[in-house]
Amino acid sequence: MDYTVLIPARLASSRLPNKPLADIGGVPMVVRVAQRVRSGLPASTRIVVAADSPSILAACQQHGIEAVLTREDHPSGSDRLAEACELLGLGDDAIVVNVQGDEPLIDPALVRAVADTLRTNPDASMGTAAHPIDSIHDFANPNVVKVVHDARGLALYFSRAPIAWWRDGFAQGLHTLPQPAPLRHIGIYSYRVGFLRQFPLLEQAPMEVTEALEQLRAMWHGHRIAVHVTSHAPGPGVDTPEDLERVRALFLAQGAASVS
Repeated sequence: MDYTVLIPARLASSRLPNKPLADIGGVPMVVRVAQRVRSGLPASTRIVVAADSPSILAACQQHGIEAVLTREDHPSGSDRLAEACELLGLGDDAIVVNVQGDEPLIDPALVRAVADTLRTNPDASMGTAAHPIDSIHDFANPNVVKVVHDARGLALYFSRAPIAWWRDGFAQGLHTLPQPAPLRHIGIYSYRVGFLRQFPLLEQAPMEVTEALEQLRAMWHGHRIAVHVTSHAPGPGVDTPEDLERVRALFLAQGAASVS
């Protein structure tokens, strides 16, 4: 199935300034992300960085990565993606996969699988991924987003709360995980471009505001989200200087050639 991988990259970051240009083994992080995705996808797959700064654009061009310059003032990543679709001339029936620009260790197989959810679920507007939770701490952590889905793998709800809640097992407190294992949401998405163009225009959902989860807006307006369940957690992303040092150490230990 043909699709385009879009990598939004925003220069401003409160916790790690100039994050897309952070050096990882001599290469800017956003370039590492594109190289990582490229390493496991067919050569025909188009991979484009949606930059908000000429400096990101220049860094991508220097390393042979296609990039487009989008506005600086987009309120969300989905708005930036929608503009990138316009700049690239993608039709409403096209499919794009949003890979975050701070995921230099992302598994290309996961990108393929999330794109494929829209082929196998023609009534879904979006696709995403999840993996089983194996830690009580993660299950209780509001920064770990959970998802439940139906028999066809379509999302029923996303929440920062522990879901699904095991009534009898948790009667005396949160000490064990329910079975089957709850699912942690992975922040990668595929979109039908026609829906992506509409999404920034949709009214915010009350539950979106409460949970601070943008994908709930799509569900509130009746759109379905297909969920690919993988058996393992993704590689670490980069949000803080500590995360950056951890990823740099992984590149150093494994060798840049084996992870790019």
